[in-house]
Amino acid sequence: MIDSPTGRTPNGLNLAIAKARHEIIVRIDGHSEIDKTYIADAVETLEKTGAVNVGGIMAAEGVTNFQKATACAMRSIIGVGPSKFHTGGKSGPADTVYLGVFKKSALLQIGGFDERFTRAQDWEMNYRLRKAGGAIWFDPRLIVTYRPRSNIQKLARQYFEYGRWRRAIARSYPETVSVRYLAAPVALLINLFSIIFGVFLHEIFLIPVLGYIALITFGGLLVGKSWQERIRLPFILMAMHMSWGWGFISSPRKLMS
Repeated sequence: MIDSPTGRTPNGLNLAIAKARHEIIVRIDGHSEIDKTYIADAVETLEKTGAVNVGGIMAAEGVTNFQKATACAMRSIIGVGPSKFHTGGKSGPADTVYLGVFKKSALLQIGGFDERFTRAQDWEMNYRLRKAGGAIWFDPRLIVTYRPRSNIQKLARQYFEYGRWRRAIARSYPETVSVRYLAAPVALLINLFSIIFGVFLHEIFLIPVLGYIALITFGGLLVGKSWQERIRLPFILMAMHMSWGWGFISSPRKLMS
């Protein structure tokens, strides 16, 4: 056990890495469970590919009906976009992976995790590893079971923080901004103006927000495995999208200070 006085994730990770006595570092976070072959498979992939970090699928699984519905959203393109570590895919190079099994020497070479990033520190670290010439490798055999948040308030807060810190990444590395990361804030603004103009000018302006509601309702019907999940999914998808978008838009410049 390593004492982490600040309680912040990147600080604690750096302390643990510094104390580690071996070359291979396995990261396992709270809310997560790994399969019994996870570490052996990851080490094999590290050796075969020459990568500096390997990881696999964040396999969201729920216990309650709300968690099960959230898991469906988190494993679907309509919920989180075309990210292989959420939705799966073929083995190969990746921008980032969930958690990760690293080479300690590669982490130390780039200075470890950037402790300014309370969230998104894994994505930022993987970006620097790639810039330094290292390979990040996705292996779908590496499955980590993840337990989603227990209610919509906690889920919304989680995705709000994701959006805030993704904006911090965009400020630090503007070359990494992509359409995927702008989708939620753009959708939020379009829906907001659609409601305002639809209420105060003409109902025709309500078409975008009604279209969005229809999209997430139809998406919920497609990805939900039961009616208990399908009923909840539109609200969950909206909470994820809008919270992420608002977090991105409202993220203060002093967030990293």
